[in-house]
Order: sequence, then structure tokens, then C-alpha cells
Amino acid sequence: MHAVVIVAAGRGTRFGPDRDKLFLELGGHPVIARTWSRFDRHSAVGEIVLVIRPGLEEAFEQIGKQISALKPYRFVPGGTERQDSVWNGLCAVSNPAGLVAIHDGARPCVNDRLITECFRMADLHGAAVAAQPVTDTIKESADGYTVHRHLDRSRLWAVQTPQTFRVDLIRRALLEVRQRRVAVTDDTAACELIGQPVHLVASHYPNPKVTVPEDLPYLEFLIRSQELEAAATSAPELRSPADQAPA
Repeated sequence: MHAVVIVAAGRGTRFGPDRDKLFLELGGHPVIARTWSRFDRHSAVGEIVLVIRPGLEEAFEQIGKQISALKPYRFVPGGTERQDSVWNGLCAVSNPAGLVAIHDGARPCVNDRLITECFRMADLHGAAVAAQPVTDTIKESADGYTVHRHLDRSRLWAVQTPQTFRVDLIRRALLEVRQRRVAVTDDTAACELIGQPVHLVASHYPNPKVTVPEDLPYLEFLIRSQELEAAATSAPELRSPADQAPA
């Protein structure tokens, strides 16, 4: 059984100083409830570590009750930067020889197939990341106003989460980050520092992150589509309250 670290310690300032995007509702459930539930229901997951802001333990306990959490979970405090929060989460994982998926709390549409494939590729290669090929034409700008050069999109991928690793490997990579005192925007960048190849896992279904308020209607649509698919296949999904009402 594998571990999951859900990074949920950010503030989401684009939504305003008094609005935590993780507690905004998507189809009747908070964003973080949907994210947590995806991993809690996955058959390969044995433990979940949630990295949260200090003082929110009770709020997250209520989320755990709301989703009727099945897997053992624990809370750890977030750090100054995302890489510090991930490090705190990894230190709480009980099996250093196993696999761990690191996932953004604000990415609630991840599906079972993608989680399974990321674990499988990490088991084979040591490190794997969900990603999508870039389909837009990409230009580089040196000054932010004019085009500097054209980039070959056939070689470009947009990296997402889960980012999945052998626990001992990603701990070693992030320890290198800490010792060098460098900043990384994701965990695969830490692997690059130690020369660890990261296997790309194509994400065939939309797996967006809640970043700005305008993202919510699109995620509502995706969640509803997934609920309808789950109902058709009898897959265990966190349903909207209206779907749970008796006929």
C-alpha cells in the first residue's frame, strides 16, 4: 500500500484575504473534500498525510468526517515555501521504502486511472509525474512585451500532480534542495538536481488546479461529468448532495 501527501497549506490569495479556495464548494462539497476523497477511495493508498496551515486542524477533521474517510490520515504543518511543506509531509510518511504520491489539494479532478498509472511508473522508474503535452503555440518573451523566440511545442509538457516517487528517493532529492538552499517550483525539479529521470505519465482527462475564481465553473462541469460517469459504472465517487437524496 502506498502513501499520499496532499499539500493544502497555501492561502490562495487570488480569491481574497478571507476566502480559502480549498473550502470553496464544488457541487456541494469543498474543493479539499473532493481531492482527499479521490485518494481515500483508491485501493492502492494505505495512508494520507495532509499538510495544512496551523490552526485548521478542526476544520480538516470535519472534512474527514464529511467524506467518511476510510484510510488512516494525519495532519502536519506547512512550511514557508511549498518545498518546505512537502518536506514536512514526507517526514510523516511511515514507510520510507514505499511509494508516495504528492498532490495539490486544489486539484480535485484527478481520477483513479491517472493515480494508478503514476504509482505504476514510479514503481518501475523511481519517479513519475502526471503531465499533458502542450498543444498551444508557445513563444518566449525576454521583456514581457514582445516575442523573443518561438519554442518547439512538440517537446513541451505541462506538468501536473500527482508527482509520484519512491519515498527514499524524493527525500534524498529534497534534502539536496535544502542543503543547496535553492527554490524549486515542483518536486520533479528536485529530482533533476540529483540526476534522477522522471517518467512522464500522460493525463488524458482534464486535471486542472483551482487558481482563480474563474476556474470554478469549469471544475463544476468536470465534477458533474465525473459523477455521471461514476453513476453509470457504479464507481465510488463523492457525490453531490442532490445525487444522494432518495428517489
